Amino acid sequence: MSLLLKDKVYTMQSATSKRGIYPLHSYKLGLYRLPVKLEDQYEIDSIVSGFKKVFVMDQFADRIYATYRWKEENIPDPDARGYKEIELEIQVEIVTGEVVDMIYQIYPVEKYGDGLWVKDYRRKADTNAKMIIDTILRNSVLADKMIEHLVKSKQITQEQALKELEDMTPLAQIVPNAKPKPKPASPPPGQQAAAQVAEMESPSGAKQGPIDVEFKKKLKVSETFTAPSSGHKIKVFGPRKGNEILGIWGEYVSVDYDICIGDGACIDACPVKVYEWAEFKGNPGSDKKPLMAREPDCIFCLSCENVCPVQAIKISKKG
Repeated sequence: MSLLLKDKVYTMQSATSKRGIYPLHSYKLGLYRLPVKLEDQYEIDSIVSGFKKVFVMDQFADRIYATYRWKEENIPDPDARGYKEIELEIQVEIVTGEVVDMIYQIYPVEKYGDGLWVKDYRRKADTNAKMIIDTILRNSVLADKMIEHLVKSKQITQEQALKELEDMTPLAQIVPNAKPKPKPASPPPGQQAAAQVAEMESPSGAKQGPIDVEFKKKLKVSETFTAPSSGHKIKVFGPRKGNEILGIWGEYVSVDYDICIGDGACIDACPVKVYEWAEFKGNPGSDKKPLMAREPDCIFCLSCENVCPVQAIKISKKG
């Protein structure tokens, strides 16, 4: 990717401004457009989950965000007089759809504090951004899509297309198992119920979102939970099996705890502090969840619903 489009750095265009790119906020804007389609949610999720061990991955709407963080030191000895260190980061935004845009911006180093002493910050940030792009393109489902595109557009063999992709991505790290596994075949109708029971008995991780917005019509209240800090009684919808299967909590500030990954974005976003952390040791998705301890205080601003990366939250006005 770092050689694709000959390392061009695009200037601001009206077409790209509509995609949420604001180069006036940054030193440099890099925009690379891949002539491939990425619309299947299963493939999108595979990129988010496949690179979590390498980058900080996040997802919102039609965008994937990959962030790489590194530390700079002015001298190698932390105990020496005058020692300074600073945590820096660069983020690549992947816009999915009928084409794939990979975007990054290099912000002034002052954004991260007193870092004017850092040497070659812009060059390092630019290289790290290209490393993220190269790594994702080489290891993800995008690699297969690019190879297919090169084979068709250039009338070359798959081996030649793979070599061209490798030449395009010289900064790529190797990330095993980052491509999506084949989708499991749907069981015959008579076996679906048995499959659901099996999933209920042995969950292996958080289930995929979004939350079922019709859950109140489909699920009964199985129990109530009293929030320790507020005394508010929280309704729990659907069956619960210890901390393995939790169901959907909250009547109008509702979170499907079997989808929730415990990232805490909703806690940070809520302006009236509805949520607080609660422990659920042994849950396959996360050991802690945002508890709607002050559910009656909700002002229905939808901030938490909008920032949830796995779409586990549904806010509904009290009826």
